[in-house]
Order: sequence, then structure tokens, then C-alpha cells
Amino acid sequence: MPESCDCAKGNMCVVSSCADAWRMGRGVVAGFGPSELFSGLCHTDNLDPFPVWRNGAISPCFNQLILGALAHAVVAVFSACYLNAQRCSLLRSSPPCGWSLRVASALLVTLLFVVDLVLVVHLHRGEMYMDVLADGCAVLAWLVHFRALLVLQRSIYRRTRGPSVLLLLVLLPIPNLVVTLLAYAQEATYLDLAEPLKVARLVFAATRGLSLLVYLLAFAAPCVGEGSYTSMSVNDADSFLLIPESSYQDTGEVAEDGSNFISRLMYLWLNPLLRRGRRGELEKPCNVFLLPRRLRTSAVRQHFLRCWEDCQQGAATQRGNTTPRPANRSLQNGTRTSPLQEELSGIAVEEVGLLKVLHKAFGLRYYLLGVLKLVGNMLSFVGPLLLSGLVHYMEEEGAPVSQGAWCATGLFFSTFFSALIRNIFAFEVSKVSLSARAALISAIYGKALRVSGGSLAARFTLGEVVNFMSTDTDHVINFFNNFHEVWSMPFQFSIALYLLYLQVGVAFLGGLGVALLLVPLNKVLASKIMENNKHMLTHKDSRVKLMTEVLFGIRVIKFYNWEAYFAQKIAGCRRQELSHLKAIKYLDAVCVYTWGSLPVVISIITFVTYMLLGHELTAATVFTTLALVGMLIIPLNSFPWVLNGILVAKVSLDRIQCFLKLPNQDLDAYFSHVAPEDPQDTIVMSQGIFSWQGPGGPDHPTSSDTESPKGSLMLHSLNLSITKGSLVVVVGKVGCGKSSLLAAITGELNRRGGDVYVQGREDGFGLAAQEPWIQHATVRDNILFGKDYNSSFYQAVVEACALTDDLNVLPNGDRTEVGENGVTLSGGQKVRLALARAVYMEKDIFLLDDPLAAVDSDVAHHLMERCIMGILRSKTRILCTHRIEFVDKADVVILMDNGTIIKTGTPEEVLPLVEAVPKNRKNDSNAKVKDVIEREEEQGPSNELFAEVESSLSREEQKAVGGLAWKVYHTYWRAVGGALAVSILLSLLLMQASKNVSDWWLSHWISNLKNNGSAQSVLMPAYSSPHLLLFSPGGLMYPVNIMETTAFANMSSEVKFYLTVYGSIAGANTVFTAFRAFLFAFGGIRAASVIHNRLLDTVLKATVTFFDTTPLGRVLNRFSSDLYSVDDTLPFFINILLTNIFGMLGMLVVMSYGLPWFLVALLPLGLLYHRTQRFYRHTSRDLKRLCSLTLSPVYSHFSETLSGLGTIRASSSASRFEEENERRLEQNQRCLFLSNAAMQWLDIRLQMIGVVVVTGISVIAVVQHQFKSIDPGLVGLSLSYALSITGLLSGLIFNFTQTEMQLVSVERTEEYSTTLPTEPQHSNPQVPTSWPEQGWVEFRGAVLSYREGLPNALDGVSLVVRPGEKVGVVGRTGSGKSTLFLALFRMVELNQGQILLDGVDTRQVGLAQLRSKLAIIPQDPFLFSGTVRENLDPRGCHPDPRLLEALEDCHLSPVINRIGGLGAEVGERGKSLSLGQRQLLCLARALLTEANILCIDEATASVDQKTDKLLQQTIREKFQDKTVLTIAQRINTIMDSDRVLVMDSGKVVEFDTPADLCQRDDSIFCKLVGGRGE
Repeated sequence: MPESCDCAKGNMCVVSSCADAWRMGRGVVAGFGPSELFSGLCHTDNLDPFPVWRNGAISPCFNQLILGALAHAVVAVFSACYLNAQRCSLLRSSPPCGWSLRVASALLVTLLFVVDLVLVVHLHRGEMYMDVLADGCAVLAWLVHFRALLVLQRSIYRRTRGPSVLLLLVLLPIPNLVVTLLAYAQEATYLDLAEPLKVARLVFAATRGLSLLVYLLAFAAPCVGEGSYTSMSVNDADSFLLIPESSYQDTGEVAEDGSNFISRLMYLWLNPLLRRGRRGELEKPCNVFLLPRRLRTSAVRQHFLRCWEDCQQGAATQRGNTTPRPANRSLQNGTRTSPLQEELSGIAVEEVGLLKVLHKAFGLRYYLLGVLKLVGNMLSFVGPLLLSGLVHYMEEEGAPVSQGAWCATGLFFSTFFSALIRNIFAFEVSKVSLSARAALISAIYGKALRVSGGSLAARFTLGEVVNFMSTDTDHVINFFNNFHEVWSMPFQFSIALYLLYLQVGVAFLGGLGVALLLVPLNKVLASKIMENNKHMLTHKDSRVKLMTEVLFGIRVIKFYNWEAYFAQKIAGCRRQELSHLKAIKYLDAVCVYTWGSLPVVISIITFVTYMLLGHELTAATVFTTLALVGMLIIPLNSFPWVLNGILVAKVSLDRIQCFLKLPNQDLDAYFSHVAPEDPQDTIVMSQGIFSWQGPGGPDHPTSSDTESPKGSLMLHSLNLSITKGSLVVVVGKVGCGKSSLLAAITGELNRRGGDVYVQGREDGFGLAAQEPWIQHATVRDNILFGKDYNSSFYQAVVEACALTDDLNVLPNGDRTEVGENGVTLSGGQKVRLALARAVYMEKDIFLLDDPLAAVDSDVAHHLMERCIMGILRSKTRILCTHRIEFVDKADVVILMDNGTIIKTGTPEEVLPLVEAVPKNRKNDSNAKVKDVIEREEEQGPSNELFAEVESSLSREEQKAVGGLAWKVYHTYWRAVGGALAVSILLSLLLMQASKNVSDWWLSHWISNLKNNGSAQSVLMPAYSSPHLLLFSPGGLMYPVNIMETTAFANMSSEVKFYLTVYGSIAGANTVFTAFRAFLFAFGGIRAASVIHNRLLDTVLKATVTFFDTTPLGRVLNRFSSDLYSVDDTLPFFINILLTNIFGMLGMLVVMSYGLPWFLVALLPLGLLYHRTQRFYRHTSRDLKRLCSLTLSPVYSHFSETLSGLGTIRASSSASRFEEENERRLEQNQRCLFLSNAAMQWLDIRLQMIGVVVVTGISVIAVVQHQFKSIDPGLVGLSLSYALSITGLLSGLIFNFTQTEMQLVSVERTEEYSTTLPTEPQHSNPQVPTSWPEQGWVEFRGAVLSYREGLPNALDGVSLVVRPGEKVGVVGRTGSGKSTLFLALFRMVELNQGQILLDGVDTRQVGLAQLRSKLAIIPQDPFLFSGTVRENLDPRGCHPDPRLLEALEDCHLSPVINRIGGLGAEVGERGKSLSLGQRQLLCLARALLTEANILCIDEATASVDQKTDKLLQQTIREKFQDKTVLTIAQRINTIMDSDRVLVMDSGKVVEFDTPADLCQRDDSIFCKLVGGRGE
């Protein structure tokens, strides 16, 4: 190009030679370059043709061409790519509403751009061509996008959101729209109604924004009826359901699915459920809606497991490990496991972090919600800014009405959209957390079913594992609520600070300094509270543990008259717990006080500083500052707790991760696949070495004959071959490894060496464990165990297991429900029920662990003949037993000792060797904690127990219906104390009043300043009407040099007066706040103490019948979760509720005073509010109760599964249990989801009431301003209150509902405190202390029935036992043997007749007097955690030598010395001793009582015969001249009694000497002696 051509400088060389040269050389127009084009289009200077920034904002040129035209061009190009998407022919139904809304939005935006194009041409402004170009591109882009949407909704994307790129395309033009709107807002002509076309452009631009918002919301909530997560979307063309419909038997509708956009936004789909709740029809979980399909547990679990698999493969790829993963080797389901079930059992579990999987499964959806959070936060700041603008308008007389109208409109839109967005955010986050909860619980349950028994027992207790599912999962789920707060709180804080700076300049620094000083204080307080909380929970755990033991052994505690001792012990734990609770509450009160008084302190410091800097306070400045200070406080106060929540979630996540890392059962590796040469060999072991410990555990064989902890027994050198169809009996002394041998066969142990082969192990085993595991279900369900009902076979099994008679006496036969862990059955019944379950499974191999121990000899013979040798005769049976009378029926007998087999042979070969070792001793070698292995057969006929349980359950259900009675509120009021409660309310009233008065004084001060402030306003003409500009540099800060000293001097005396009054009121407010905080803390602690003491006192005095008919868990719940609510949660919610109520009242008073016209709107709004909250509360309460009701079965099923893992896995039922867990979890998730939805339903309505209030006040203010009858200070005050009204309204209902929920705990504790049947507490001072001296026992026509309408357990019993006589008591199950003892100790009162001791009627004697004079050795050997000394003599009545002597007499000295003497700990429920040793310790207790009458109830069932003989000798010697009554299963135990009492159906049928009875042919006793086979 020739140099003379200065085209580079932008000169237009249109007709010149250089232009010709340029044309010829380059072939383009040379004189008209890009700069000329841009400057022409944009009306800009040629030197800077394309400015990006102009006048402190983005230039219109950059906005329209780059952000507008270019962005729309990209939208058009990418949308065009989907115009040829393949149409799907399978679709019949109408498209989901999400697609319809998006299509409608796209069409509307297109039309709006067309209208805007017309307006641009009509206005004919300078930038017309640029606007035409931008609008033209937009019309084209949205037309193409509209067409693309129509195509896509008929393609395979129909049941999904469609390609995610669509979201990006719609987001691209949004910056252009935002900049355009800001530019319009800053240009006054666009707000001037005299320019209708410009105003129309602004309105249309705003409408475009709304249309895009609708589009985005429709994308976020696509209203897809059937479908799945985004990640599972594209393959859903045929509407494939992730969970088959058949698994949902409920007739209810599906929640949310298929609802239209408006219905979702306002939760209209929930109305039918709310109406149902109001009619009281939400009684059962099946009454609520089903979950939306993508939230269903099955869909979530499969999605989560798929993500788990992806993460595992990703981890393997990163390590370069391309080896294919092995097929699942961990489940014994008989069929091959689906890949989805393999995830938690794969070998590579430890390679995958749980957080990583959660991130992959739910991360994207969760992070996208952060955008909503951000928008909501931004909108929350618009309110204070518009408030400032409105108050400025009020202050200016003659300001145009349009200015006020725009402010009012802005307030409406900002509060409306803020409400919508916050609501959507909260509901969507709750959905994500619900999904994560389902995934975690399913993962933990699945892992528990697959983890190897040894590693589970070695690392975690049952309670800890249940905690993973409950507490830890809850902590992790709370993370979802906290995470977005971590970034949004600092963001809110920063924005609030910036806006404060714009309002008051550097004056905000003083207040901020105070606030920041409190942050480290808050941190210290939070850490102290956490520390005390940890200690409090430790003491709570020990109290609940002690309470569990007390409830477990309540019968024994009552027998021994130990209630007072245990009450004292529990009270000691409670005192320590309350001391830490007190510290927590007082520290909390300091927190409440500091943060409660902080807004006032910050405001005073800020305003004083502002005045001292020489500025004038205006209403706008004051009330905008007050609103912003409120916004500043929230993040400062909440942040430490949010961080703490995240740290707690991290700890819980790590704990769950540890559990998921445990090694799984690997049965393929455990069992040998090489079949033996003889096909008849079913089980073969060669040189087997097995251990309970995982690899590397500290194992060694044990040589002691005590029950060893599980980790200390190793089976070694096991050589064994069992032929198909044979009966193998395993015998040996206690601790020799019999039960462990069976565990080795099922694969529960860890194989350390050798081989084990089991034929057909995939089908599982019929296992009857030594401790019978019973499910909380009906008797029939327990026997069927998931199999189909076969009537003839079922009856045969019931008859073979001797259950026919038992089923006949149950109220509903085999349909009667068994309590948790079989609590309502006797020991023998539980054993036979577990045996029947094993038999009904119809397996090829049966492993029977001592089923003959807990039954009398008649039943034992029946089981042997009809079951083991009868119905199972063709099966392979391995029977462990200590009843050697049955050993001769075996094909092979195995004798074990010290963890190895010492002899295998025929009964004739092995029996002589058995004589050489202690016999008939119950094997408890596997040392599982034996809670109560044997419950005596005759606890009283089972029918009364069942009937009682049912009535008790129904009583509890009736309790949980409808609202709370006023009685409950009154109970809590009494517990706090009337005077204290009144003081608390008074301090709250004064606190609120002083706060409102201080705000009113501020507005009064400002009004006076305004009226007297002409001198000051003259001084500062340039700043007389300061409008708040959002981001103006310098904001509203006046330059300090304008300040006149004289003016300040003139002003200071008036200012001093106002400041002094304001400061005094604020000071009073802080004092009342302190009073309220500390009085409340004190009241809460006092109530907690009173309620616990009353509950404990009543429960310990309750009758034994109550404990027999009430599941232990239900009573324990009162002492754990209910008391936790009373201690901690209830005071917290009541505190907030009362603050809200008083805050609301104060707010309404001030608003009505400031704007009396507001009272007109108040009445209808109040009625609407009342109706809404009543409509909501009925359903909410029922849903929350259903949540609790459906949560218990999830946890109880899990703990039940953990207890019965051996049985479940042995019988190959793992997958069925997983389905059951999923079903129970699904029910709970349904109630939780709808409870969350109901809360959001209420929230959106309350938010709308709030919007109406804010808009109403601003409109009233604008109208009144026109009539010159308004005080800007009071308007500012009213509006600053109104902006927070929504939060208060929803907080009021939420906290009221929560308080009601927590008060249910008070209701439940009060129910026990006032309605439990208690034992009479009187005593008789006339009874001599030496009574009964002789030991004469007489029953006179004693009749006893456990409940009205049931057969008599004692039916006219009359007998006399002479002093010093030894009487044995025998009889079949249910004959009333144990009832005799219960009546003697007055555990159950007689209906008729008398019992006399030394001629004194026992009813005339106090219970404590009576029981302290009798001694008993109960069948259940109850020991509590503590030392041997405490267990022998809790009240410390005897010296150590006397205790050692008693132990010596009971042959326990060697054992006690070995474990560490009298000071040795016996472990929880005495688990460090074997069952037999525990019974001996109870005998030692009886020896110490030195009572004249001793009752022995089956006390030596778990002791071998040799020890039994020694004990009988001890009893004869020590109780030589005492009266002894003995119930016995072993006839030889009572053969040397003076007389034998034979009971049948509650009557005395025989009572004579053993010799005389044996000589009578018709004697029942004679038959028993003849049938014992000894």
C-alpha cells in the first residue's frame, strides 16, 4: 500500500488512487475498514471505534455486538445441530410439561425480540443499526432454537432434560440482557412515563428476563413422569422404569411426577395430601404419596452403585491395573449376583473414597444449585437498597410519584423472586440429601451383609455399626445443607460490608471491629461447647448403658430389693451429665447474649462515629444501615456452626469409610472346589486351621475351660469327613470349640490353613444357633423365613419341634407377633422356634447347636425322636450337645477339646472317654455376648404376654394422634417452675419492648433532625439530596472538610441528649437480653432434672408385668432419645419460638403505629396466615410422626440383621434381607420427602404473605406521601421490619411445629411418670426385724391370673412347706412353677387366697421388707457392669473375707482369682464369665443373704453334672436348717429333696416324698424319672 495513503488513521479514502491500489492488490474495500464500520454502527469516535468500557459501565457497542449478536449467532449454530435429531416412534403420551414450558418460553422470547425490533425502528435513534443487527440475530437464533426444541421433544430425549448444551446456549445471552436492563435503569428517560416507547422497551426486556427464568426453571425441574438421573437419561426412550411398578402395592398417587410447572412451583400437587391430613387420614405410611420415580430407593441405589463401579474402574485404570475384576465371591444367594450387587463386595473397595463416589453420584446436580443460592443472595440485598431509595423519596417533598412507584415495584419483584428462588433451592437440596441418605444407608446395610464375621467383630460393636446407619449418616446428610453456606456466608458478609461502606463510609469500621472481636470469642465458646458436649454424651452413654442393664435385669433387681441402690447409681451418672449440660447451656446463653445485643451495639457505634465525622443522619441512612447490620450479623453468628457441621460430617464420613473398607467374606477362596473321591462325603476337612480373628490377629489356642473371648480361640488340626445322611454328634467340655466348628463349616471363621469342602454349599445350611435368633415378626413368619407356605409340611414341622401346644395357648396362634429378639417367649420356646425355622428351610445339611439344652427331658426326647431322627432322618445332621443320654443314637461321635478333634468314632468308642471329662456342660466357646441365653420356660403363659404387648402398642398409637393436650404444656411449665417461667416471659417482654423502643427513638430523633436541620443542610448544598447509587465511588460519604466546627458545637447538646437516651435504652436492652438468656438456661436444666427424676422413680417402682409386656427398647427410648430432647432440643426450640412470638408482636405494634393504614391489611392477612398454618400443622405433625414411626423399623431391622448375620448368611437369605431393608427405607423416605415438601409448601405461602406485606407498606407509604401525611422515619422503620417478616412468619410456624414435636417427648415421659402400674410402697413397722425366724411357708387357696380373661396361672394352690424342709418343684411348661415364686415375692399380686410366712400374710408386709427376707437364685444369671465385689454385695454390707468364703463355697475362687480377684471387672452383663460361672456367682449372692427361705429357679442348667453335684452338696450344707424350694429340669437335682411338688395347669397334682411318688404307678413324677434315660 502506498505510504501517501494514511488509511491507518481511519481517513476514508473512498475515491483515491491508494484505494484503487488497495482494491487491485488485496481485492477488498480499502477505504472502509473495520474501524469505520464499528464507529458507524456504534456512533463512536474513529480513534476508539469499539470501546468495551464507557462511563464506568460496559459500552452499548460491546454489549449489543459481542454479548448480543455474537452470542445469539452461537445459539443459532448449535441449535441448528439438533434440527435433524431422529424421531422416536415408541412415544405415545403427551410430552412432559418441562418441554412445553421451554417451547413456549422460546416462542415468547422470539416474539418479544420482534416487537423490540419494531420499536427500535420507530424510535430511530443513533444506535439504531446496531440494535437492529442485535435484535435480528436474536430473532433468528430463538426461531432456530424454538424449532430445535420441537424436534427434540419428539426424539429419544423426550423423557429427559435433553442435551445439557441447551442450558449453556440459553445462559449465553443472559449477560447481554442484564447489561441492557442496567443501562435502561440508569437512563432516566426509560423510567419516564412521558416516553411510552422507551418504557415499553424496558418492560419487554424485563419480560424477556422472566421468560428466560421460566425456561431455566423448566430445565431444572423437567416434570418428567418416568425417568432417572441425568446420567441415566438417554437410554430411557421406552420409558423404562428403574424400579418395577409391582413393588409398589400402595394405591396412592406418585408425588410431584407429572405435575405442571405452576403446580411444582406452588406445591399444588401436595394439596390432596394436606386435605387428607386435615381429615386425620394419615395414620399409616401407606396413606402418603409414593416417591417421585428418580428418588426411589431402588433407582438411587443402582445409580450410586454404578457410580461406585465407575470410580473403582477409574482408580484401577490410574494405577495401570487393567486386570478384570473378579466375579462376586461374597454372597451365598445360590444364583449369580448382579453386577450392581457386587460393588460393595468387590476386592478393590479400599481404593475408592466414599466422598469421591458421593461426588460423582450427586455432585453435578448439587453444585448447579449453588447458582440459585448465589442469585438468592444477590436478591436479598436488593431489598435494603430499594428501601433506601423509597425513604429518600419520602424525604423529598414534591418528588415525582413515578420514583416511589418504581421503588415499590422493585421491592415487589425483588422479594417475590428472592422468595421463589430460595424456596426452590431449599427443596432441591433436600432432594439431593434424601438421595444421598438412601444411597448411604443401602451401602452400609449391603456391606454389613457381606463383611467377614471375624473382621466385623474385631473392629466394631453392634451399637457402633447401627450408629453408622443412624447418627453418622445424619451427620453426612447435614453436610448438604451446610456446604453452600460455606461460600455464601463470606460472600453475603462482603456484600453487606460494601453496601454499609456506601451508606456510612468509614464509620462502619467501628461496629465491624466489635463484631470481628466477637468471632474469636464465638470460636472459643463453640469449642468449649463441643468439648462439654463430648463429655456430656460420654456420661449420657454410661447412664443409658446402666439403664439398659437395670431394665434387662429388673426382675432380679426387684427380687433382691436393689432398686434404691441402682436409683442412686443412675442419679450419680445423671448428675455428671447435667453438670456438663449446665456448662453447655450457660455458654450458649453467653452466645445468645453477645449476638442478641450485637446489632444494637454495632448500630450505636456506627451512628456515633458517623455523627462525629460530621455527617447528618438521615432516615434513609439509618434504616438501610439497620437492615444491613442485621444481614451482617447472620453470617458472623452462623459461620462457626456451619464449619463445625462440616467437620462433624467429615469425621462421620471417615468412620463410615473405615467400615466400608473391612474385608468381605470370600467364600470362593474359603471353600475348596476339589470334590472328594467318595461322592457320599458331604463335608470334608483336612488339617483345617480356623480363627475368629482376621489375618494377623493375636490368636492362640486357649487351654482354660472358661469361656474365652472370641479372638482367643483357634481351631487347629481339624480332620473330618462326614457322610451324606448321617447324624454326627459333637461333644466336649465348655470352651472346647464345638460352636466354632459349626461356624467353620458355614464360612463365618477365617481359614488360616488346610482345606474345607462342603457339597452344595451354595444352597446354604439349616442352622439352629446356640443363641436362638428370633425376628420381630409373627411365629409363622419366623418359621417360614421367606419361603412359601406349605400347609402339610408346615404342620409336620410344628409338630416335630413340639410347638403345637405352645401355638394353641397363644392368642392368635401362629399369627401372634413375637416381641423384639423373642422377648415374649421363654428360652425353650425360642430354641424350638429357631429349630423349626431351620427344619422348614429344607436344606441338605443341618447344623444344630445345642437345641436340647433349654428344654425338659420330655421335650428333649420328642425333639430327638420326631425332629432330628424323624423329619430330618434323610439329611446330614451335625448336633452339638451336652446331653449324653442321646449320644448313642449318633452314627458318628466327635469329641473335641482345646479347639481340636481328639477322637472320632462310634458312640461305643467315644462315650467312655466322655465320662472322663466334665459332662453335660453347655458349650459357649464362641463367646458371643450371651444376653439371656436361657429364659425359663414358665415366665407365665405366653398368651398373657402377647395380649399385653398388643394392648400396650395400641395405647401408644392412640397417644400419638391429634394435637398436644394443654396438659403437656402445663407439665413442662411445672417442671421449669411457675415463678421462674413467669420471670423468663417477663424478661423476654422487656427485651423485645426495649428493642422496639430503641428503634422508635431512632426514627423520632431523625424526624426532629429533619425538622430542625435547615442550618446543616445549607452548609452542604452539594449533598442536599443524596441518592444512593449502587456502586458509585464514594457513595454517600460527605467530604470531612465541609464540616463546620460551629455547626457541630450547636448540634452537639441536642445530639448528646438523643444519643444518651438511645444508649440508655440500648443498654437496658442488653441487660434484659442477658437476663432472658441465663434465666432460660437455668429453667431448661431444672426441667430436665425434674422430668428425669420423676421418670426414673416411677419406672423403678413399676410392676414386673409392665416390664414383661413392654419391649425394653420402648422404655429405653424414654431414657435416651426422649430425655435428650427434653435436655437439649426442646429448650433450644422453645427459646427461638418465644423470641419469634415476642418479635412478631413487637413488629406488628411498630408497623401499625408507623402506618395505621397497615391495620386494614393486617386482619385479612392474619386470617390467611392462621388458616394456612392450621392447614399445614395437621399434616406436618402426622408426617413427622410417620417419619419417626417408619424410622424405627429401619434401625431395628438393621440391628436384628447384625444379630442374626450367621443365620442369614448360612441360609443364603442375604438378598431377601437387602430387599426388606430397601422396602422399609423406602417407606421412611416417602414420609421424609413429603414432610420436606409440606415445609416448603408452607414456606412459599408465607413468603408470599411477606411479599404482600412489603408491597402493601411501600404502596401505602407512596400514597400517603402524596397527601403529605407521612413520617419518613416511621416508614423506614416499618419497612426495615417488613423485610424480615417472611423469615419471622416461617420461623414461627417451623419452630412451633418443632416445639410440638419435641414436646411429644415430654408427653411420652409424662405418660410413664403418671400412668404406669406401680407396686405398693407401704411398709409395716409391726413386723419384727427377725421375721421370718422359722421359714414356714403356707399357700392358702392361692389364685393368680396375669390378666383378666386369661386362664389362671395358679388355680387354688394350697400347700404347706415346713421349716427347714427341702422341696423340689417339677412340671411341664406353663404348669405354674415359676409363678409360685413370683407370687411368693409379690412380683404379681394374688387374685384370691393368701400366702403366709411364719403365719404372717405377705400382703400385710412392705415389699422391701418381704423381699429382703427371702433369697432367690434366678434362672437368668443377672450381672451388671462393675467389679465382682459390686455384683456380690452392691450395698457393701459384708467384709471381703466373707465374700471370698462365699465364692469358695460355690467353687468359684480359682476363676475369680485368675481374672483378678474381687476388684476384677465382670464386663457388660458379666460377659467375661461363662453362663455356668454367672449362675455360680448368683448362688454366692444367695449364700450372703442368710435368709431363712431360699428359692432356686433352674439355677444349674448351664453347669456340668460334676459341678452340679458339688453345688447341691453346698446348698445342703449351707442351708441345712433353712427352707429351700428348687425348680429343676434335671430330675437328679431334686431326687434327694424331702418332698417333691408336681404342678400341672396351675394346680398341685402331687406333693410327697420322692420315694413314695416313685412307688405309685399313676404318679406323673414316676413317669418323669422313668423317662429321663439316665
